[in-house]
Amino acid sequence: MTRIDDTFARLKAEGKKAFVSYIMGGDPDAETSLQVMQGLPGAGVDIIELGMPFTDPMADGPTIQAAGQRALEAGMTMDKVLSMVRAFRAGDQKTPIVLMGYYNPIYSRGVDRFLTDAVEAGIDGLIVVDLPPEEDSELCIPAQKAGLNFIRLATPTTDDKRLPKVLQNTSGFVYYVSITGITGSATAQAGDVGPEVARIKRSTDLPVIVGFGINTPEAAQTIASVADGCVVGSAIVKDIGAGKSVAEVLERVAALAAGAHRA
Repeated sequence: MTRIDDTFARLKAEGKKAFVSYIMGGDPDAETSLQVMQGLPGAGVDIIELGMPFTDPMADGPTIQAAGQRALEAGMTMDKVLSMVRAFRAGDQKTPIVLMGYYNPIYSRGVDRFLTDAVEAGIDGLIVVDLPPEEDSELCIPAQKAGLNFIRLATPTTDDKRLPKVLQNTSGFVYYVSITGITGSATAQAGDVGPEVARIKRSTDLPVIVGFGINTPEAAQTIASVADGCVVGSAIVKDIGAGKSVAEVLERVAALAAGAHRA
């Protein structure tokens, strides 16, 4: 049982949906990013997705692309992302942290070294958007052996033929991408999402969390009501990019979390 498994078990016992928030590690700088991260649990966040800045974030829209660029320009590295996690863990041993990003920085570091460092820092799971199931031997299976959840994305184009392959080594939860396209490019619609979540849940006992296209408390509530929870990223990252204070960012997060928890 990982922290992710424990969190979903607790939420289920409480009859609550999960609220997952995404921030880019090191955006706009390491100190501010850590302050935001440390404030997320108190604002109602159940699971933190922490972005690993990368130069070619092909699944991300302009908002998160810009966040990654700000982080890189401020000197953020993989080592500094892991240092953020260690600093967070000094005060919080409960909240799950999922690293989200792309395989290149992991490959460059070396899979064995990366997994050892990630576990030591206090990471609970990975979302690596550009590694398909056919490449599970690269990272997914080693990560699972190291005790990390490997979370896979399903999309509106993941048909019944493809879905079993996507689910075969997935753990923690399934991340359902509500739209066809990049982050921040469209609005999730519960009428479209609900049947797809139900279809996925017929094939797995894992929680299904919906992300992409959720940017208001009302949307968080509506989407979480047809799933096991929701993820918000671009709306939070946009506030950070606009130079809002840590308190203002966390106020937005609290409103979004409250929406999901009302579902």
